[in-house]
Amino acid sequence: MKNNYVLLNNVEHADLKVVEQYSSDAGDGAAAVMTFPTEFENIQREYPILLRKNSEDDTFQAVAILGLQKGENLFLEGGKHSTNNGWAGNYVPAMVARGPFIIGFQEAGADGDDAQPMVFVDLEHPRVSRSRGTPLFKEFGGNSAYLEQVSGVLRTIHQGAEVGRAMFAALDEVGLIEPVSINIDLKNGDKHQLSGYYTVSEERLNALDGDTLHGLNAAGYLRGIFLMLSSLGNIEHLVARKNLRI
Repeated sequence: MKNNYVLLNNVEHADLKVVEQYSSDAGDGAAAVMTFPTEFENIQREYPILLRKNSEDDTFQAVAILGLQKGENLFLEGGKHSTNNGWAGNYVPAMVARGPFIIGFQEAGADGDDAQPMVFVDLEHPRVSRSRGTPLFKEFGGNSAYLEQVSGVLRTIHQGAEVGRAMFAALDEVGLIEPVSINIDLKNGDKHQLSGYYTVSEERLNALDGDTLHGLNAAGYLRGIFLMLSSLGNIEHLVARKNLRI
């Protein structure tokens, strides 16, 4: 899918709309999407949270698992039984909910001020339209409720990316991150494996000394750890969703 991101403004894009419908055609078919500590509270209620390693710099990032095999999102609905927006879960992960929008940065001004985060829109995104969908701006130029919602989603991503980098580096430093492979047996006899992922070692967590635990808690990371671990129970729900489609 070709991208064409431009800085969003209410003059050139006064009539721009977004179709609020999730689908594979709109690029929502990934089996895993990045997620962030700023949304773990919501994510852990429905999706397993695992870690994967960024091959470029060996840092860790969190992902919400949406399917059991490549290109499979078990939370997408279709056809006459689909919900209004095509998503089967109560909470849409921020990286999906952002749709055709990202946060970008303009070059710093001549006065030396730091570049400020701005909203950019992908004009080539299949959900972007001039003729149908939800307007981005009100009649006289103000942001629509939908655009305000998207701005909140982008803040979750922007702030969460920074928190995540620091959190996972801290967990790695104290030896809490370990590789994990999850074997899955379906009711028709098919077998799948979630591999190449990492998680937090409960055994190592329980063995940490008080000072290290206090440091993790003071930084706000301990709660995130518990949310990640509790989310793993959702693997059973993923298997149930998969079995219903067999």
